Amino acid sequence: MPELPEVEVIRRDLEKEAEGKKIKAVEVNSMRVVRRHPNKKHFVKLLEDRKIRTVSRKGKYLLLRLDDENTMVIHLGMSGQLLKEKSAKAPMEPHTHVVITFTQGGQLRYVDPRQFGELFVAPKDELNEIAELAHLGIDPVEEPLSWQLFASLLAQRKAKLKSVLMDQKFVAGIGNIYSDEILFAAGLRYDRQSDELASQEVRRLYRSLLEILHEAIKYRGTSAADEQFRDLYGELGGYQEFLKVYQHTNEPCRRCRTPIVRAKFSQRSTWYCPQCQT
Repeated sequence: MPELPEVEVIRRDLEKEAEGKKIKAVEVNSMRVVRRHPNKKHFVKLLEDRKIRTVSRKGKYLLLRLDDENTMVIHLGMSGQLLKEKSAKAPMEPHTHVVITFTQGGQLRYVDPRQFGELFVAPKDELNEIAELAHLGIDPVEEPLSWQLFASLLAQRKAKLKSVLMDQKFVAGIGNIYSDEILFAAGLRYDRQSDELASQEVRRLYRSLLEILHEAIKYRGTSAADEQFRDLYGELGGYQEFLKVYQHTNEPCRRCRTPIVRAKFSQRSTWYCPQCQT
């Protein structure tokens, strides 16, 4: 599943490729990906002849504000991809469910084999009432905060560190990949209690969180073994080359050479170094 860095990469690409463009036509091939609308025509009508004013992000949600103040919300789900094509004649990828054609030429295509993602248009007076957006936690990339405030919020959670990092109501956008990498960089085990950390450990955790997310964005996200993530131009991310523990079972730790361990935690796989992370 794309996490915060991958969605931020797409946001920046969309900012260059879609802002200021007028939508000429919209084609929907699956009702499931526009499921919040009563029918396909309803979704199409809200987009055609509208201009995209701004592109922003909230957690893992892309927000494309239109010139009528409504907002198209895009969530990539497990396997969604948003691709830019220069020409409508370009071959169509399998599982392409929504095609947005601009008046100036070119298209945005939403591809999603598993169809867990979605697109919908939120009226301007209802955007803040969408539960998934209203309950999102801090965004360390968009709105950095002091480590002291982070420490206070962390202590209030009273849960295992990995669960806290992946709790979208605490930090928006972090999933399995980056929680493992952040904890390794901070030298902390996934099952440590959030309210029992020393101040120095909290500072390490927050510094690692910021550094890992910004580095992942710099290298245009992570395309893991399934290569599911592609940027707006269909290119793979590059941060998978820098992952230290995620999917590195039994490989030597880059710090101490101890084999990386894969464990089960909350019905997920988690990777860590038993020597470096305490």
